[in-house]
Amino acid sequence: MMTTVTEIPVRAQAAAPAEATMKLRYGINEIQNWRNFALGPGRQSIWERCREAGTSVVRILVYDQGTPDPAAEWPAFAACLRAVQSLGAVPMITFSRFPAPFDDAGAIGGFAARCEDIVGRAVEEWGGEAARDWYWCIGHEPNSEWSGARLSFEQYRRIYEEVAPRIRARLAPHLGSRKARIGGPAANGFLPFWMDWIWRFVQEIDNSLIGFASWHCYGDWREPGAWGAPTEEPLFRALLMSRTREYESRAAAVSRLLRDGGILNVCGELNAHSHHEGRVSGPYNQTVFGAAYYASALLHLLRGGADMELLRSGTDDGGTYGMLDSQGRPTPVFFAKSLCARHLRRGDRLWFPPASSDGLLAVVARAEDGRCGALLVHQNEGPRTFPAPDWTAALGHPLRLLKVDRSAPYGPLETPFDGAIAFDGYGVAALTNQ
Repeated sequence: MMTTVTEIPVRAQAAAPAEATMKLRYGINEIQNWRNFALGPGRQSIWERCREAGTSVVRILVYDQGTPDPAAEWPAFAACLRAVQSLGAVPMITFSRFPAPFDDAGAIGGFAARCEDIVGRAVEEWGGEAARDWYWCIGHEPNSEWSGARLSFEQYRRIYEEVAPRIRARLAPHLGSRKARIGGPAANGFLPFWMDWIWRFVQEIDNSLIGFASWHCYGDWREPGAWGAPTEEPLFRALLMSRTREYESRAAAVSRLLRDGGILNVCGELNAHSHHEGRVSGPYNQTVFGAAYYASALLHLLRGGADMELLRSGTDDGGTYGMLDSQGRPTPVFFAKSLCARHLRRGDRLWFPPASSDGLLAVVARAEDGRCGALLVHQNEGPRTFPAPDWTAALGHPLRLLKVDRSAPYGPLETPFDGAIAFDGYGVAALTNQ
């Protein structure tokens, strides 16, 4: 008998901690669409939406993707940083596009001096007490020939060890006992041996120069039917969703490497599909499927012990990644992100119910003020009604049910909780006693 895609089970997840304290920071990338984010007519709406999504960190690139060059266009670059602060977040300034030749001492020194100058100007304009809390990332996928320079790790290490001490020296008068939030390498996770980069990063570089280690993860880069990918859309979606488990295994592996170093574990880019053409990746990144993919990835990052996630992207002007458009109008992914931020907050005590084999993933959160609830993700294609798990009785009564799926893609549908949870295909839901 032929199995349909709606019957494909999501395999049991790897063992997760029974409980954990919520420590993860929510964030976004503003890589290609900084102008709409910082200066566009819809910026106020964008900022308000970003606040709703719990955004505490915004990653921007320097020397890449059309972001204004601080040396030549400081007012425009400063406007982007002010926009980040306007929504109550801090920037992660990423120094990318290393200068060639990569082994030339003069080129490396010049690059380091430009990076140092940006830090110095930030300290002058916003004060050292603000700049010390910003994140300073050295590198953007340096291990990739597609999006980076395809450096050897030895070349990257030489650049990092030239740039990081200069950044720390600029921040040192304001750090006190704090560690500077400098990090890298923002490794491209599609490539084999990307984990070697993280391992060598923390093994071969003075850990006093490292505040975080960053890595990127997407579901796929292939167009359906190309390079051996499934041609049928339902099968391709099932393949992508099955890969959200990798966020947990990767985060856990990185956490083990960083366990004794006081270094944050950062998933610096995530989304369902990385293809640059909207006709390919848009249907996976900006739909109800994308909402379920994001929520599933997030729950796996929590299970794996990640400290930060940065969705690519916050805003997009007719592009392929954004949770918002240039006017601040949301995609379903925004509503999934805001549900996560509203019901899973830093400091909450998290409990991970035993993993399900029927496509339902969940986490339960409790706060000291009595707020409690659960976030649930349906990871399969077809409609399904789940009887309430036994643990819902401990959440209190009455409970509210808020849901994003095909029946309510643009704004959570709120219904009384009647003891069952019905999903119209892929979806995200929250149960709450408040």
